[in-house]
Amino acid sequence: MMLRTLFNILGAVLVIQIVKASGHDDDVHTIQYTLDNFASEVAKKNHFVMFYAPWCGHCQRLAPTWEMLAEMLNEEEDSRVRIAKVDCTTDSSVCSDNDVTGYPTLKFFKTSESDGIKFRGTRDLPSLTAFINEQLGSIPTEHEINASIPEEVNGLIELTEESFNNHVASGHHFVKFYAPWCGHCQKLAPTWDELAKSHSHDTSVSISKVDCTQHRSVCEQFDIKGYPTLLWIENGKKIDKYSGQRSHEDLKEYVSKMTEKSADKIGDNDEAHDDVVQSVLTLNGESFEHGIEKGVSFIKFFAPWCGHCKRLAPTWEELGKKFIDNEKVNIVKIDCTLTLNTKLCSEQEVDGFPTIFLYKDGAKVSEYNGSRTLDDLYEFVTKHLQSHDEL
Repeated sequence: MMLRTLFNILGAVLVIQIVKASGHDDDVHTIQYTLDNFASEVAKKNHFVMFYAPWCGHCQRLAPTWEMLAEMLNEEEDSRVRIAKVDCTTDSSVCSDNDVTGYPTLKFFKTSESDGIKFRGTRDLPSLTAFINEQLGSIPTEHEINASIPEEVNGLIELTEESFNNHVASGHHFVKFYAPWCGHCQKLAPTWDELAKSHSHDTSVSISKVDCTQHRSVCEQFDIKGYPTLLWIENGKKIDKYSGQRSHEDLKEYVSKMTEKSADKIGDNDEAHDDVVQSVLTLNGESFEHGIEKGVSFIKFFAPWCGHCKRLAPTWEELGKKFIDNEKVNIVKIDCTLTLNTKLCSEQEVDGFPTIFLYKDGAKVSEYNGSRTLDDLYEFVTKHLQSHDEL
């Protein structure tokens, strides 16, 4: 009797250890669904769901990444996808209904469809985020259907990959880069139409828009990382990014300010704008090796929707300005959600956003885990630059 009791105690301890090892008990951001609420909740919003078993080793290894994904997406009010999980050892009928035959199984559920789409890629953060972007970009909405046909609104020009470069090659242009499924873009749409209409007879500026889900090469050319992005372009060159309020009056005031400034500006202003545009180098999977082969490269691997990345962005730009005249230093950013960069971010072992690595002459030498203030970042690069010069 005592022996049986001892075995029962040991068995209970073993189960507790397995559950703790899985990491799922610490998943405060991931939504846990059961048989009682799975179907009803998944029908309300797009979901990316992990079907798992607590004792599964692959599930345990994926758990921290899945939780990181949940922290970034479930905390955003306007997020169009929820990150969730289902324990197949306690809710086996949910898993069998969704054809789960191995652990973990990851499926993306669109509100418009009953069956989930199975994720078959590598289970790293860049691959998972690229998959989410791909699925969200393929979900038609009422706004997207309407936006796919250029609207005949006075003054508003719908630009494409074929027409964009010729259109912005000369003159002043205020361009909205957007995605039809983006909630903020949908809210801005009527105001943008109104802005275009109010400038329909103004020959000094054109108001236009580009759908980045249809014309990705244009948006990549201008390093568009979030929606909507509003750029002021003069003679084919990005001059400024608008970051103010998006009311009709605020936008009109900005257009007026920029056109007046353009009329009076001198060469010094052009140089200052150039610094803003070029202070941070953007690399991708194709340009990476060549871009870091010489000198010190300090690289931020990020995702546009990551809150920590958004907060770091202005500091990173300021850091770039500090080294803009130093040919031995490159301050770089790489968007891991772009298909072109998914493999690169995985190879560089990016396991969270933002991840910051320092490279010397093409070789990774250090990961930065310190404070993200401008002074601390600058000091870190300077220290490594000095040791580089001593070699």
